[in-house]
Amino acid sequence: MKTLKTYSIPFKGLKLGKHHFDFEITDAFFDEFEYSLVKKGKLDCKVELEKQETMMILDFKINGMVDRSCDRCLSQFPETVDVQERQIVKFAGEAEPGDADDEIMVLNRQDFEIDLSGLIYEYINLAMPFVSICKDEGNTPFCDQEMLDKLKQLSGSEEENTDTDPRWNVLKNIK
Repeated sequence: MKTLKTYSIPFKGLKLGKHHFDFEITDAFFDEFEYSLVKKGKLDCKVELEKQETMMILDFKINGMVDRSCDRCLSQFPETVDVQERQIVKFAGEAEPGDADDEIMVLNRQDFEIDLSGLIYEYINLAMPFVSICKDEGNTPFCDQEMLDKLKQLSGSEEENTDTDPRWNVLKNIK
């Protein structure tokens, strides 16, 4: 948890207006999250914090590369990440009871800093595609060609399926 402390912004002493923060996201960041989809990566996170009287607006720009495991050949390959998100933060006195949702966070008046590690982690993991396959399957240096050949061999070929029951051919002639 010590490494996640670097992803906090102390906002109490900041003047009204825009402030910029840069964070480097490495393997140590992902090690702090036990069940993370991403285990390794090197990303750059730029946060623009706009402090206003009653709220703060956080704009995130996260880009870089993460290592993913291919769902077909199980080898590691680099995946490009490019995320742009916005988070609105209100303070407990100004927030309505139903304000807290995905885009609006509510902080107490006693809070003096905001921890961004959870938000950064969520944005990166949500940017990952549901199915993890390299763009040019079989033609990249990352692909495990032996595994892909074995999958092709075990999947069977279309020639084996040409023998059909003759009763189905009779049904094709009905119109």
